[in-house]
Amino acid sequence: MIALIDRPPEARTSRPKSRILGVVRLQFTNRQTFIWVPLLILTGAWLITLIIHWIIASAGVDGPMYSGSSQAPLWYFAIVGAQAVNLTFYFSQAMSLTRREFCLGSFLAAAISAVGMSAVFVVMGFIEQATDGYGMNGYVSYLPWVWEHGPLGAGFVYFVLTILCYILGFWFAIVYKRFGTLILTSSLIAIALALLAGAAWVNVNRAWPEVWAALVDAQAVGLALWALGLSAVFALGSYLTVRRLTT
Repeated sequence: MIALIDRPPEARTSRPKSRILGVVRLQFTNRQTFIWVPLLILTGAWLITLIIHWIIASAGVDGPMYSGSSQAPLWYFAIVGAQAVNLTFYFSQAMSLTRREFCLGSFLAAAISAVGMSAVFVVMGFIEQATDGYGMNGYVSYLPWVWEHGPLGAGFVYFVLTILCYILGFWFAIVYKRFGTLILTSSLIAIALALLAGAAWVNVNRAWPEVWAALVDAQAVGLALWALGLSAVFALGSYLTVRRLTT
C-alpha cells in the first residue's frame, strides 16, 4: 500500500492519452485486413482487367475501354467493417473502452485506410492518363465521369465510397451480434425489396430518363456528398445499435 501511495500520479494512470487512437492501433494490429488484402484485391482486379483490355485491343477494337473493376476493393471494405466488429469489439470491452470510443476509433481507422486507397486510385489515374491507358486505351482508375472535378474530386469520390461500404459492413455486423441471423437476414431482404419497389415505381411511371438525367446532373462529386451524408446517418445508427449490444 505504501508503494502505491508513493507512486507519482502519472504512474498510477494506465489509460493512454487518447483512447480513440488506442482503438485505431487495435484495429491496425490486423494489417492484413485493413491494408494487404484490399491492395491484393486491387492488384488482382487491375491485372485481370489489363489482360481483358489487351485481348480486346488485339482483336482490333477501337475506342477507349473503361472498366469498373476498380470498385472491387471498395466492396471488400464492407467485409473489413464486419471484421472490425467481429474481431475486436469484445476485446475492446475487456480493455474497458467505451462503445463510443470503439466506434470513433474504428471509423478513424477506416478513414485512414480510405485515404490510402484513394491515393492509390489517384496515382493509377495519373499513370493511365500519361500512358494513354497503358498504351492500349484501357482505363481502370481513370473514369472521365469520376474525374470531372480533377484528381481531388476523384479522390474524394473513392474515399466516400470506401467509407460508406465500411460503415455498412460495420453496422450489419453489429445487427447480427445484437439480434442474430434471422433479424439480419430479414433486414437485408427488406432493404432489397425497398430498392426493387423504388425501381418498379420508376418503371411504372416511365421516369428512367429523368432519373438518369438527375444522376448525370448531380455529377460524381455531388453523389459522393449524398453518400457522405448517408455514411454519417449509418455511423450514428451503428453507434446507437452498439450501445444496446451486450457483452
